[in-house]
Amino acid sequence: MIAAMTPEEIETALGEIAQADQAVANALEEVGYPAPRNRPTGFGTLVDIIVGQQVSVAAGASIRAKLAATVQPMAPEIFLATSIEDLRAAGLSGRKVEYGLELAEAMLAGALSDTLLSSMSDSDAIKEITKIRGLGRWSAEIYLMFALGRRDVWPAEDLAIQEALRRLHQLEERPDRKTSGELVENWRPHRTVDALFLWHYFAGAPA
Repeated sequence: MIAAMTPEEIETALGEIAQADQAVANALEEVGYPAPRNRPTGFGTLVDIIVGQQVSVAAGASIRAKLAATVQPMAPEIFLATSIEDLRAAGLSGRKVEYGLELAEAMLAGALSDTLLSSMSDSDAIKEITKIRGLGRWSAEIYLMFALGRRDVWPAEDLAIQEALRRLHQLEERPDRKTSGELVENWRPHRTVDALFLWHYFAGAPA
């Protein structure tokens, strides 16, 4: 069973990190604690992740709303039965329509089941998810964090995370995966919570 993240868990984890990292402690004083972002496992959440790729938050929300009204319920077999014209009218690009259709077919064939992914390590689950076209490492990490409840995932390529770390540690440039990994090494085993906090910090802290 996947354990949903709670506000109490977030506060406890960030409290531990703040004791070891003064920059986090200062940032907590500035912007407070983030809320959980728990999501259900399955096709709908993976489609939402695909929708959110390379679009603004507002655009992603608009497309998700139109898509949800078009594909009811959001299930692989219903998605496959929806015309390409209707999927495009909901706001999906041609490429994202292709990704959604391939994802639906794969999941109907048994790929990415909760049973399969829950038996895997984080790294193996990421490899399994990224076998599906349209789901890269970032997408897999987001799914692990918020749907599968993995507590120590680090989405280093996320631009908002990079910018938040740059601000937090007053760096000249956004850190790459290697540099950010070194900066957050002492945040283990709570890097999912800390990524959640960095998104919160990015949204609320001055540039």
